Amino acid sequence: MKYRELGRTGWKVAEVSFGAWAIGASWGPVDDRESMAALHSAIDQGVNFIDTADVYGDGHSEQLIARLKRERPGEEIIIATKAGRRLPKQVPEGYNPQNLNMWVDRSLKNLETDCLDLVQLHCPPTQAYYMPEIFWALDEMVKLGKIRYYGVSVEKVEEALKAIEYPGVQTVQIIFNMFRHRPTELFFDQAKKRKVGILARVPLASGLLTGKMSMQSEFAKDDHRAFNRFGESFDRGETFSGVDYESGLMAVDEIKALVPDGWTMAQFALRWILMFDAVTCTIPGAKRPDQEIDNCRAADMPPLTDLQMAKIREIYGKYVAHQVHHRW
Repeated sequence: MKYRELGRTGWKVAEVSFGAWAIGASWGPVDDRESMAALHSAIDQGVNFIDTADVYGDGHSEQLIARLKRERPGEEIIIATKAGRRLPKQVPEGYNPQNLNMWVDRSLKNLETDCLDLVQLHCPPTQAYYMPEIFWALDEMVKLGKIRYYGVSVEKVEEALKAIEYPGVQTVQIIFNMFRHRPTELFFDQAKKRKVGILARVPLASGLLTGKMSMQSEFAKDDHRAFNRFGESFDRGETFSGVDYESGLMAVDEIKALVPDGWTMAQFALRWILMFDAVTCTIPGAKRPDQEIDNCRAADMPPLTDLQMAKIREIYGKYVAHQVHHRW
């Protein structure tokens, strides 16, 4: 495993870290024994950073991570959680000091700690980024010792650019993968100038970029890939990165031809993300140890060639850009 500096926090985190949405909920059936095995496998592979949220399984993901920390005493495991999606309706006024403190207190309990390492606003409405009082409330929680650092998880590049204007924002979590290129155009350079860490989320486009899906693939009723393809429950961009499923499969077929012998397509997709030095880490999910081991190996793969990078840009332009580039 290789490590990169996480903004100005002083932490160095694994290039391929662990995203804990899938072990919480909304990804079909999950078994806690396998989830714990996947978490332990991550630590065994050198992962020291886990991303979760208070709504993943209504706190279940956080509770599993607390159990992991109990079972791995003495090991550095940095936990990032998120807050804000517990609102019954997403309105910027909901991100007030009372609610923020309530959500943080709940995560403190779930994670069995007295100070959260990193708290991220969980994709609030765009208007929230234009309300400095929200960020002042987070600054106050840092002063009180309830959280060490804070950042944001965003849907749009516009939100990311606005967020990093606030001096307390240490990290930005943003969708970045072979189906989402826009963050490279302006945001990455601005984040580097401000020494803001970037967490690349949805790195495998909800599994599309594993190359294992087809038009015949079926998804469980509680899997967001079945119920959120058109943004019925939350932002459409969270599911398959907002790309139409059929055209996404066509793009994947062309990308497969670029994958070197001995690599999985998931490793190729993750290694593409790591070609960008503005990225601190990527946070693929895993529900089983074998998935986690496969993900982590991407960090040790050699760099992609200029030809491979150019071909990916070409495929993006052919199948994907018109669907997502100026939307997010």
